[in-house]
Amino acid sequence: MSTSPAPIPKFRPIHTRRAFEEICERIREQLALGVLKPGDKLPPERDLAQQLGVSRNVLREALRSLEMAGVLRLLKGVKGGAFIQEGDTSRMNDVMRDMLSLGTISIRELSEARVYVLDLVVRLACASARQADLDALEGNIKRTELATKEGRLLDRVECSREFYRLLANSTGNKVIAMIMDSVTEIHMRFVYAKVASSGVAMSRLAERRRQLVSAIAEKNVALASRLMRTHLEAVQRMLEQDPGAMSLHVALAEVRPGMRS
Repeated sequence: MSTSPAPIPKFRPIHTRRAFEEICERIREQLALGVLKPGDKLPPERDLAQQLGVSRNVLREALRSLEMAGVLRLLKGVKGGAFIQEGDTSRMNDVMRDMLSLGTISIRELSEARVYVLDLVVRLACASARQADLDALEGNIKRTELATKEGRLLDRVECSREFYRLLANSTGNKVIAMIMDSVTEIHMRFVYAKVASSGVAMSRLAERRRQLVSAIAEKNVALASRLMRTHLEAVQRMLEQDPGAMSLHVALAEVRPGMRS
């Protein structure tokens, strides 16, 4: 059975002063239409500039912008070119962090959102989590226990970050997982700053985690939601005991392995 050749993207010339924005919009249009897909390579720079009716300098500026936005990956060399990315969800983390730095959103709003998002995550996990998800969460809990036993508290913070990612993935909803990742990414910076400065960490963490996973496995929504809410309240109290840990500048400046700076 023969397969039809993949459609070739065709770009209309641009007749506007805002060529930079138009180029980005035309490429995004091809993505929306399904003509361009992750892994595809754009036409050579010379050909693409000719199709669009723009200079190569303007085209390069637009391509660099799309690279920064996570849409393209630009490679040099004989086999180089502009390739469509798979999609980098961490870009949302950068946007959230910038909004917090600029004062567009507050720490209070972030904490409140985290409570409500996690409540939704727990409820969806109860309905959708597969055995593979539960096994991954249990593996994370074992790593948390080991890090606690060996006194590697900062590594334990990393385990917590991974736990929330695994929990969000267990919902089977990529949008929810992306939102959860963004909220968690910033919140864990506050936790990391607290642990790094005081050496104090949440007690009985692995035990609490295991109780939560057990409730999810049993699809006990009420219990799982209550356990998560109780844990979040305990974490908030721990952070509030040290005003320095809730410092926005300290938390956002904190750099650690596995976290984007």
